[in-house]
Amino acid sequence: MLLALKDLGSLFNDKRGIQDEILFSTVSDRAAMEQPKGLFVPVNKESGELLEAISNGAVAAIWYKDETLPHYIPTQFPVFFTNDLAEAMKDIITLYIEKLDGETNKHMERTNFKISNETLLNKNKQSYDIAGLLANLTSQNNHERRG
Repeated sequence: MLLALKDLGSLFNDKRGIQDEILFSTVSDRAAMEQPKGLFVPVNKESGELLEAISNGAVAAIWYKDETLPHYIPTQFPVFFTNDLAEAMKDIITLYIEKLDGETNKHMERTNFKISNETLLNKNKQSYDIAGLLANLTSQNNHERRG
């Protein structure tokens, strides 16, 4: 199950660009990472430039509300605005986990979260390893079925 552009609409009221049906294969906090069909969330200055993220496959971005978008961003490029990028990333991950809702099909296509910001990862007690979360769900479901 992939994260969709319309899913983000429930989290962010302030947005611009097209709101077509886009499915994200990746969510990344680093512009330099390959992110095919990616959602770029620049949580800090080390995240890199939006132009680099786009060249690496980003098709949408979350952006700090008080920061001006670069002039090269086309008006149709989907951008969601927030006051706290780290909190936005946490909300996106929480929404995605809720969207999975116990789905554990091994052959199901899933959004790949590529998060490298250690502060962001350590800020929250919850794991952001989607594969690990799915493994936990699978083992919980197997235990529930046996008993």
